[in-house]
Amino acid sequence: MKYFTVICWDKPDHQSLRSQVRESHLQYLKESGIVRFAGPYLSEDGQLMVGSLVLLHCSDRESAAQWAAEDPYQKAGLFERVAIQEWMHSFGSLPAKTQ
Repeated sequence: MKYFTVICWDKPDHQSLRSQVRESHLQYLKESGIVRFAGPYLSEDGQLMVGSLVLLHCSDRESAAQWAAEDPYQKAGLFERVAIQEWMHSFGSLPAKTQ
């Protein structure tokens, strides 16, 4: 198994769409079984969510890309850009697997 980061940047002025889809997105994170941690990027003033960072633990990049394609935020059209990158854990502790 490998780690992959999914880094997403929201389209400008799409905060209402993010709010509308948030519960479905959070449910997807919990149910997928491969998310180790996740959270939003914030605007410079810390007031708005402007993107997302998700760490996946899965077999290959194709699996990570499939997960990203099925994310409710992606399906709703929230993201302007999405980058998937293999990541190597080298310092600190990762959260325990949930579920």
